[in-house]
Amino acid sequence: MFETKFAIALRDDLAQWQKLNVTAFLATGIAGQRPEIIGEPYRDAAGNVYNALSIQPIIVLSADAATLSNIQRRALERNIRISLYVDGMFSTGHDRANREVFSRSGPDEAAIAGIAIHAERKLVDKITKGAKLHG
Repeated sequence: MFETKFAIALRDDLAQWQKLNVTAFLATGIAGQRPEIIGEPYRDAAGNVYNALSIQPIIVLSADAATLSNIQRRALERNIRISLYVDGMFSTGHDRANREVFSRSGPDEAAIAGIAIHAERKLVDKITKGAKLHG
């Protein structure tokens, strides 16, 4: 059992390709902020080396827009740094453009597509309250 929890919450009305895209981007945001969650490289029986993966499971949740806004608010109130993906980022093609689109709205106006959080287990459970396991 881990003392921390790694959770990604996706807006429930996204297209399948958007859910996959947002999940990938958000996971890299947490890994960049928390490199200690990345383990050792993998090796197969032939000796080929593969990239290291997260040392703990990543829980994927689903929520409506209002619940995602609540999750963002709760994280900000507790000074928990999160990864956030907003709708405008779907129409860009590179990091600089993503950051430009992202900077145009504050927490109260953001059209949130997904949020990722890595923190103490009970705190993540409180912050993500209302989201359900993605199914």
